[in-house]
Amino acid sequence: MIKIVQYTYQQEEEWDAFVQGSKNGTFLIERRFMDYHSHRFKDCSLMLYEDNELMGVFPANWNEQEQMVCSHQGLTYGGLIYTSEATELQVLEMMQSIFVWYMDFLQAKRVLYKPIPYIYSDCAAEEDLYELFRAGAHLKCRSVSSVIKTTNPLKMRKLRMRGAQKAIDAGLYIEKMPEEDWDTLKAYMDLLSDVLWTHHQVLPVHSFEEMQLLMTRFPQQIKLFLVRKDTTIVAGCIVFKTKQVAHVQYIAADETGKQYGALDLLFRHLIQERFKQVPYIDFGISTENGGLYLNEGLIFQKEGFGARAICYDVYELELDYAVISQMLPMKEEVERPIPFLDLKRINNSFEPKLSEEVLRVVRSGRYLQGSQLNLFERHFANYVGAKRCVMCGNGLEALTLVFRAYKQLRQWPDNGEVIMPANTFIATILGVKEAGLVPVLCEPSMDNYLIEAETVESLISDRTVALLPVHLYGRVVDMTKLMELADAHQLVVVEDAAQAHGAMLADKRAGHLGHAAAFSFYPSKNLGALSDAGCITTDNDELADLVSYLGNYGSKEKYVHDYAGMNSRTDEIQAAVLDVKLLRLDADNERRICIAKQYIEQIDNPLVVLPSLPKDVWRNVWYVFPIRCKYRKQLQQWLAEKGIATMIHYPIPPHRQAALPELHHLQLPVTEQIHQEILSIPISPLMTNHEVERIITTINSFNLHS
Repeated sequence: MIKIVQYTYQQEEEWDAFVQGSKNGTFLIERRFMDYHSHRFKDCSLMLYEDNELMGVFPANWNEQEQMVCSHQGLTYGGLIYTSEATELQVLEMMQSIFVWYMDFLQAKRVLYKPIPYIYSDCAAEEDLYELFRAGAHLKCRSVSSVIKTTNPLKMRKLRMRGAQKAIDAGLYIEKMPEEDWDTLKAYMDLLSDVLWTHHQVLPVHSFEEMQLLMTRFPQQIKLFLVRKDTTIVAGCIVFKTKQVAHVQYIAADETGKQYGALDLLFRHLIQERFKQVPYIDFGISTENGGLYLNEGLIFQKEGFGARAICYDVYELELDYAVISQMLPMKEEVERPIPFLDLKRINNSFEPKLSEEVLRVVRSGRYLQGSQLNLFERHFANYVGAKRCVMCGNGLEALTLVFRAYKQLRQWPDNGEVIMPANTFIATILGVKEAGLVPVLCEPSMDNYLIEAETVESLISDRTVALLPVHLYGRVVDMTKLMELADAHQLVVVEDAAQAHGAMLADKRAGHLGHAAAFSFYPSKNLGALSDAGCITTDNDELADLVSYLGNYGSKEKYVHDYAGMNSRTDEIQAAVLDVKLLRLDADNERRICIAKQYIEQIDNPLVVLPSLPKDVWRNVWYVFPIRCKYRKQLQQWLAEKGIATMIHYPIPPHRQAALPELHHLQLPVTEQIHQEILSIPISPLMTNHEVERIITTINSFNLHS
């Protein structure tokens, strides 16, 4: 059974050691080479194990916009890397497992695959080409490269030999750049850039700084060869040397070099002397536009040295589960437990960027109230659409601070009442109480578990100062009617958006639908930190400033305290983590919506009550997926026996909690029924299709005799 692990930077040594011992890997596939430009690509490389032994690695990056896996866009080639011991059937199973993994975990639609040309392998290594055929891949582009087989070289044309002799007669000579002679490297890269820009209006793929870095990391594999006249560089090339191939790249000659045949002299030297012991010398491609255009003059020059064509191919594969499953009979897999929420799996999916950002902050020496916090506040405010975002310690403190600030700004009395749903998490109530205000509980709708304007209106009194709608489970309250009601009674509306990151009502996001909002970034949230964190969002500068002061000991400036504040702050590490995750929030929410839609369409059990799917799907981003069942205990036990974890949000309603004795007198039958019947089943952006289908099948099979 193949086990797949997504690569993280902690596995660099294991990855590189495997590539070095593989039959078709080169130093270009080592992480030390690949990761020099990691900022350009979203890595989604995989490591494949069988019986805890590493069998293969797959360098790849993720194209979010096209939902496409590419192997790898930062490399000339880079398909599956494996050992000489791997058999055709093992490679077939590895390739099938890779495709299934990308479909399940990234919801990938396509794979762009660049197989490694055979000349780079120390033995036969084209198993993956057969697997591509079995998977229905088609050839997308084919580039022609010119290669010399040094054990059977073709004779050089007389034209090339005369050019080399002309260079010698003119006093040109060849020089290998001494190690770490960066002035010489800079001079050549400048010449190369001038030549490329003059003739092709392009610049080298690698900058001088990047080439310097790579030559520092791989001094034995990357060499610069020059041709000089007197002391002036007139031509040159950079050679990437692997076990099987000396790949000549970045070839350039100035006008003097061209006049005297400098490249003829240089290439003759590389072929007949410098790399005569290397099996192949590759002079690079002579095609453009995906192989549709052949540069006849360029390939004529290369063939003049005895080079002939090999192909660098790119295959495209449409991922179809029915086709992929036919590549090889899928092995029966022992059903693994489905956790309610696998946070480790979710956080691993953000690697290596997540750990890189954490390490960057640790090394910065600034851990509180620094530039990273300010950056995330700006980013999240822009995302929500609000003018201001103020970070604080957690969601409860966000609620407490916003109500303390409003109470002070508006001079609310201690008996000021705040109307909120009765079926919320206790933190909503505690935040109001901590601010010195009185919570008033409102029954929710049984249809969507949210409060409605009509019910809220019946609870408004002359002591009411604010409304506190909770976007429970990720579903947005009908804020249009609620805001009209608030305006009519001159009330403040504060959203509890702790479960609704990214949810929308029409064209506005939760967090920008009322006068202010409180968010939690608890690790399990749709946008979760690695610890507690929270924030408030608002368009009110005066409110935002006061929340900021109150959360920093009541201080506007250090050691000057104008208010009786508290310590409520998000650290720089959590801000960096949230900034990484924010970029993927909409994509993750979209996956949650797809899973919820599948649940609603396919769960069919008369004992189970499902939530409705709103017409505007973004009104619910499904922080949890709640179902109801009068036989909840039996259903939960049935699912647990089948390895499916569930949770109850929440088993005891707030007005029955020992911590809130002043609410015990309330009779709230709708809320109590919800809390007696509600059950949350797994929903996560990284759940596989198989896991979703297994949950559906298991719920559908539940009955009172189960």
